[in-house]
Amino acid sequence: MPKLPVGDATITDIPMMRTGNAVVTWAATAFRERLARNWTFQAVRNRATAPLVSFTFDDFPRSAATAGAQVLQDFGVKGSYFVSGGRAGRHIDGLDQFVEDDLVRIAEAGHEIGCHTFGHIALPGSSPMAIRDDLLRNAEFVRRVLGDYTMSSFAYPYGHVSLSKKTLIGRFFPNCRGIWFGVNKHRVDCRQLRAVSLERSFDPEKVSAALDEAQASNGWVIFFTHDISDHPSPYGCEPVRLAKILNDVLDRGIEILTAKDAAERIRETRAAKPTISD
Repeated sequence: MPKLPVGDATITDIPMMRTGNAVVTWAATAFRERLARNWTFQAVRNRATAPLVSFTFDDFPRSAATAGAQVLQDFGVKGSYFVSGGRAGRHIDGLDQFVEDDLVRIAEAGHEIGCHTFGHIALPGSSPMAIRDDLLRNAEFVRRVLGDYTMSSFAYPYGHVSLSKKTLIGRFFPNCRGIWFGVNKHRVDCRQLRAVSLERSFDPEKVSAALDEAQASNGWVIFFTHDISDHPSPYGCEPVRLAKILNDVLDRGIEILTAKDAAERIRETRAAKPTISD
């Protein structure tokens, strides 16, 4: 059977072309994110005089505001909740997301509310105008629910970011957390803070090693997860495992702070940042 021409290729070449395009796209994305991670010209010297730990929850599922908040309360510590306002009251990927009353309750309990974009958008493929509009919408959502509340911490949706979007987000939020594994020590890039996953398949030995490293360097470990349940999603954690890590951190004598408060401990200066409406 003759092959039908498609441009300079034939119809039988198309699967290979698609595979090649996927590889090129993957390589470009990997390079872009590696560049963003390693471009740290605005890093600050760590001024902390003791190790620090923060517990953070992304999106966030309702169980993080109930079971997760209860575990934190049992240990007398505060966490950081990164909110995507567009998820409020919805059921996404098999999980009930937070409702507005949850947001009020955790804020009143002293937990930090951070930004995770309104629509949980992937930043690298979004225009600066679309990102700005989305951030404004999330800020307006939080102010409507909580009143005069200003978010100062940000978590990149999916952990994805490019150098240009890292620069853009850093204009509005002094503390920006990714999902790249590591301890924040020595010189700290507050526009892409390293983190340690507490998602379902996390390795306890890596958690212990990160805490050892923080103690040796007065570094800052930021844990992140999503739902908290006896039967968590692949991105969540069981309450008993969360409690075990909290107990280990406190047994080591490490202070647990919100992301905002911990960043203030390590930051060289506390220069004011523009608001999104500026």
